[in-house]
Amino acid sequence: MADFIKIYEENPNPKEIKKVIDVLKRGGLIIYPTDTVYGLGCDINNNKALERIARIKGVKLEKANLSFICHDLSNLSDYVKQIDTSTFKILKRALPGPYTFILPGSRSLPSVFKKKKEVGIRIPDNNITLDIVKALGNPIISTSIRDEDVILEYTTDPELILEKWDNLVDMVIDGGYGGNEGSTIIDLSNGEPEVIREGKGDLNIF
Repeated sequence: MADFIKIYEENPNPKEIKKVIDVLKRGGLIIYPTDTVYGLGCDINNNKALERIARIKGVKLEKANLSFICHDLSNLSDYVKQIDTSTFKILKRALPGPYTFILPGSRSLPSVFKKKKEVGIRIPDNNITLDIVKALGNPIISTSIRDEDVILEYTTDPELILEKWDNLVDMVIDGGYGGNEGSTIIDLSNGEPEVIREGKGDLNIF
C-alpha cells in the first residue's frame, strides 16, 4: 500500500517534504506532480529503485528513456558535458519550465547510465518537485505515468493515480490536479536545437 500525502504547491510543508525524502532514501518510488503531468521518480543514486522503474516500464534500465529532475542549473555539470554559451542561454531562458532538454552526458554519470551518450534534463516549474530535489541533494530520475487508455493518455486526478499505482509505488503525492500535456522535448546535444516533441513548453525560447 502506497502512502498518500497532500502537499500544497504554493507553500510546501517541510515536514511533508521530509517524509518524501525518507521514502526516496529508502529506495522507494514516488509519484509526484510537476508543471506538466504526474511523474514516477526515484533517487538517482539508488540502483535498486532504478531497476524497479525499468521493470514497471518493461524495459532494460540502460535502454530506458528517463529524465534527470534537477533543482537548478548549478549541478548540471555533474551530469552533462561542458555546454556552450548559446545552449546555456536557452536553458536559462526556458527553465524552470515545461521542457525536457537532451544534452550530451558527462563521464561522471552514475554507473548505470555510463553508456548513455545523452541525458534528458528537466527543471519543472513546480515548488513541490523543486523542494524535493533540493532537500534530497541530488536529482531524481523520472518518467511520466502514461495511461493505458489511449484517449486519456495521462491521468490527472491523484486519487485515481493512487488507485492504479497503489501496489507498484511507495508514495503518491497529491499536489492537486495534474496536466495532461507532456513537456516539450528539445535536443540540444548537437549544438543546433531540434524539437523532438512539441508539448506544453512554448517554442519561442530560441
